[in-house]
Amino acid sequence: MIARFLFVLLFTFGLLLISAQQSFEKSLQDVLSKPEYQNASVGILVNDLESGKELFGLNAEKLLIPASTMKLITTASAIRILGDDYRFETNIGYTGKVNRNKVLKGDLVLTGGADPALGSEYFQNHYFHFLQNWAQQVKNAGIEKIEGNLVLDASIYDSEKIPATWIWEDMGNYYGAGASAFTVYDNMFRITFRSPATVGSPTKIIATYPKIDGMTIKNEVLSANDKRDNAYVFGSPLDKTRVIRGTIPANRRAFTIRAAMQHPEVALAADLQQALLEKGIFISGEVLFESVDQRKLQNIFIQESPTLAEITKVLNYESVNLFAEHFLKQLAVEKYGIGNREKGIELVKKYWQDKGLSADAIFMEDGSGLSHFNAVSPAFFVDLMTNMANDKGFVASLPEAGEGTLYSFSKANFPGRTLQAKSGSMTRVRCYSGYLKADSGKQLVFSIMFNHFSGSHYNLTKEIEDLLLVLKKQN
Repeated sequence: MIARFLFVLLFTFGLLLISAQQSFEKSLQDVLSKPEYQNASVGILVNDLESGKELFGLNAEKLLIPASTMKLITTASAIRILGDDYRFETNIGYTGKVNRNKVLKGDLVLTGGADPALGSEYFQNHYFHFLQNWAQQVKNAGIEKIEGNLVLDASIYDSEKIPATWIWEDMGNYYGAGASAFTVYDNMFRITFRSPATVGSPTKIIATYPKIDGMTIKNEVLSANDKRDNAYVFGSPLDKTRVIRGTIPANRRAFTIRAAMQHPEVALAADLQQALLEKGIFISGEVLFESVDQRKLQNIFIQESPTLAEITKVLNYESVNLFAEHFLKQLAVEKYGIGNREKGIELVKKYWQDKGLSADAIFMEDGSGLSHFNAVSPAFFVDLMTNMANDKGFVASLPEAGEGTLYSFSKANFPGRTLQAKSGSMTRVRCYSGYLKADSGKQLVFSIMFNHFSGSHYNLTKEIEDLLLVLKKQN
């Protein structure tokens, strides 16, 4: 009798499991049958996190463009290799000697530590008045005049400004800023326009901040009925000429867009000089950008960044490309002494290959996912997320529903930490990878990747949210 009852119970449970799978498959097929997805490349994998059992798979081994979900690989690698408590360091020191009249007969040297959060809008509390503090530290060292140069040593990173495979449309805009030994203010500057009420009329640039010496801007931006920022900045990272095309809303007294600052070291040097002057410290020499023998330096002050875990939280919540590129290069700094993107990629791939993940399941060209040449399989993401599931710092860095880049997902549908995931988006690419807690209590790990679809991102985002809700309810 008991055996028969157990048989019926197991049989019923099996039917429910099959029904749940069919329900998800049916929901997915309803999505894929729509005209905008019929020619798309789609890869999906959903596993039970505890057992590793596959619950659903579709093209799980197919290599697809990941967009910003690439940041999961970069941040997971940095946390594992560098550690949660790792900090970037910027060093202020000097060569020569300070005499009894408080005159430095030598150079004031700023050694870049490639701190991605220096002066960042995301870390205002950490860096509030950092330049004033630096100037005060110089004064505290007994220096009131510098009969020498201000030298900025950027040798911690190689000369590559941005990855070679980033596209022309991206590299001039704020989200296309490259990593630098002297990254500051998120390597971003602002351009403020005034637009006329007449649609289609030329706009006027009324301000730029911070000021960048030698910058030439050609403004081709027009006023439009559209209320969005549709202006794009074009320009090489190797020069200071910028062309701005597109539209901004009509009839605005001041409308500001953000652009990539490809020479942040110049802005930092100018602002540091001003901060020193405000403390009564005058530099008689020039501003030089060259390497310095660190063994000959007398140290004044070391500026530490927030911890890697703190930066990772912002990086994944807000999907900050710049921070991810720093993480990738910093891996090479710690291994080889100089930040190099290709060496960083080698280290990432080797680390995960040693952990048993397939090197054939990933093509990596950058740390942020901005390159269209990146390709990763859903299976790689699921394996990576499974490996990182017990790393509290990593998991805490992933947005929850209604927050960060998951702001459009309903908190009511996914309360608390029910859903934690990283999104990835670029033209005709929409991807999500992360963790989902089912109503049964089962923990799921998933990767959903859509490439080359023809519909709107908004609609696909809602479709994916509905699919995740089906998984949550029926597993």
